[in-house]
Amino acid sequence: MGTYSFKSLFVPALLVFTWLKPIGGQQSDPNSAVLKVPGATIDVTLPGETTKLSHQDLLDWVKACANAVSSYYGRFPVPHLTLVIRSSNGSGIRHGVTYAKDGGLIMISVGRDADIAETKDDWVLVHEMIHLAFPSMEDDQHWIEEGISTYVEPVARVRVGLMQVDELWRTFVHDMPKGEPGPGDHGLDNTHTWGRTYWGGAMFCLLADIRIRERTNNRKGLEDALRGINRAGGNIAENWDIEKTLAIGDKATGSTVLRTLSHTLSSETYSATAQPPSADRRSASHQTCCSGRQNNVCCSSWSR
Repeated sequence: MGTYSFKSLFVPALLVFTWLKPIGGQQSDPNSAVLKVPGATIDVTLPGETTKLSHQDLLDWVKACANAVSSYYGRFPVPHLTLVIRSSNGSGIRHGVTYAKDGGLIMISVGRDADIAETKDDWVLVHEMIHLAFPSMEDDQHWIEEGISTYVEPVARVRVGLMQVDELWRTFVHDMPKGEPGPGDHGLDNTHTWGRTYWGGAMFCLLADIRIRERTNNRKGLEDALRGINRAGGNIAENWDIEKTLAIGDKATGSTVLRTLSHTLSSETYSATAQPPSADRRSASHQTCCSGRQNNVCCSSWSR
């Protein structure tokens, strides 16, 4: 049996024990993390610059937003999301953009001076995550993509305690009239203004939610239609026509509300305030709560 010195074993040992290194021989990136949420994995790229918010603060914010969306849809809308968080000057959370790339990519900016209170009050990331749950439409139907994100975002946040119900109704009362048709309006498909796209689309969702609940004695709501669409494979990476999409949503609620309402609002002017809601409608609507796209890109381009 031969004798061995440490020196003679040193180099072979280095080669043998390369398994001690991270996979691929690369050092782990301190600016990246992987989050598990119901039904999905989120790969997060964190800012490399120093920010007031720690990396853990940012990850807690991402998880809270993802949980709000998962709660509304019954699961996260896509199995994998890439989320890139960039730092920017000042405070606040803004400039969210959602892409269809690789099944879902969101880029969002967080101010270097933003604090935890701003993450708890944030609506932008929830808005962007909701875009993942609906198929990409033709340009003339961009209103339904933005309308869903604009309407569902506060509802989803209220349901998990990230927003107070009174604040939701104040927001709707203040902002929903921005979606009303004006002079020369030719319906949602043909009037591509900011107000009609975002808040006109949100008005469609509110009316749909109320009517589905009326037709089903409050057993189902808009979320059932949207869940049905997402479960059928509808997400931002898919290019579907609106008739196919709304037919799937209607099947999930056992009604024709989405298609009927779309046919009315897409090509005709309609005022949600032309006829005050009945007491039954007000009761049903209360139960709903307890910038532009190009090449499959959705962004939050309105502010409160």
